Amino acid sequence: MATPTSDLSMILPRVLIVSRRTVRKNKFVDFVGEYHLDLIVGYGAAPVIVPRVAGVQMLLDSFEPIHGVLLCEGEDIDPSLYDVAEEMPAAGLSPDELDEVRRLHASDAVGDREKDNIELRLARRCLQRNVPFLGICRGSQVLNVACGGTLYQDVECELAKTGKEAVAHIDYDNYDGHRHPVTVEENTPLHSWFRDSLQEGKMELMVNSYHHQGVKRLADRFVPMAFAPDGLIEGFYDPDAYNPEQGKFIMGLQFHPERMRQPSSDEFDYPGCPAAYQEFVKAVIAYQKKVNDVGHNPKDALKMDQEMEKRRKIIVRSFSIAKNLYDARIDMPLSKEPDLEAGAEFLDSNTALSLQQDKRLKQMGATVRNASSYLQRLKLNEERERVARVFMERMSAERLSDLLSFYHIMEKICSEVLEKKLMNT
Repeated sequence: MATPTSDLSMILPRVLIVSRRTVRKNKFVDFVGEYHLDLIVGYGAAPVIVPRVAGVQMLLDSFEPIHGVLLCEGEDIDPSLYDVAEEMPAAGLSPDELDEVRRLHASDAVGDREKDNIELRLARRCLQRNVPFLGICRGSQVLNVACGGTLYQDVECELAKTGKEAVAHIDYDNYDGHRHPVTVEENTPLHSWFRDSLQEGKMELMVNSYHHQGVKRLADRFVPMAFAPDGLIEGFYDPDAYNPEQGKFIMGLQFHPERMRQPSSDEFDYPGCPAAYQEFVKAVIAYQKKVNDVGHNPKDALKMDQEMEKRRKIIVRSFSIAKNLYDARIDMPLSKEPDLEAGAEFLDSNTALSLQQDKRLKQMGATVRNASSYLQRLKLNEERERVARVFMERMSAERLSDLLSFYHIMEKICSEVLEKKLMNT
């Protein structure tokens, strides 16, 4: 029997893809390359486009569940995000060289800090939760930066200073037709995908290239899978997070295998070209199954319900004893002290109570140990609020508006720093 469309939305795993912004008819338009979407859908996942608009990075929870993330093309990543100053003395770019780079690569060099923020947050969320991640071109650079790596601000300009073989990594006159060789590392996923296309004794492929930036210092967790003749890393992965059958996939490719096709045809240059997407979606499907099994196991749910009910009864008993002591207006016997600990712990961990809850808890005597410490905290907060109100009533509307804006900024910064700290714990 055919599956209803509404059911498919719950069955197919979700792959998030951040859009890229361009200008069409004097207005901004968001888009994603169709090849990416075709391959994701073709292998059995549902692409979900995350719009590149202000504030989306604060709303990523709204896109849950996330079973995979694919990041692809886009503008240059802001160099301040990968500590470019640390690398500058060795092989950095002079102001004149930077101006020339901006002239040659005007459409990419403008950058897009909003897209940077969205994609870095998504990448770090994947790394924190082991969500399958595939980075193509700019997406591979985002992945490396998210893990502490750095980038060349301009590959050809910086590598020319090292005396290595020159490689053209972008050709605007032959955009889709341009290719350059890469050497594939043995015993890597890339090797297994293109094994039948590699000449014996020569681990070389011809790949397309649409970039002027690339990985400079590879983050420690990654292993290279391919190199260009100038030494640039063209592909990398995390071997500890690669097992598609078990829902593990963390990888970056600098080239575009989805666009490596014959002229005026959809035929791939090599049979292995779509393998990255196929294995990525395989990992996405396995990850979804793993998450669903954990989240909907009846035995696990029953065990959790039983534990919660047991805990609830302990807390209710603690409050009941406190109420009886409060109503009788007697000092707390030492024998009852252990029974009241559960109620005290609950109050300490649930301080954000409504006025109605607060009033009710006071009435039933749930403020344990004669309520002394609880009431002290309550009075202190009330006094602080009173003083703040008196002070603010003396302020002008303009100053109040500035103060409100300041605290909005502080809230955003606090949220970002807290997320970073939680990720590092």
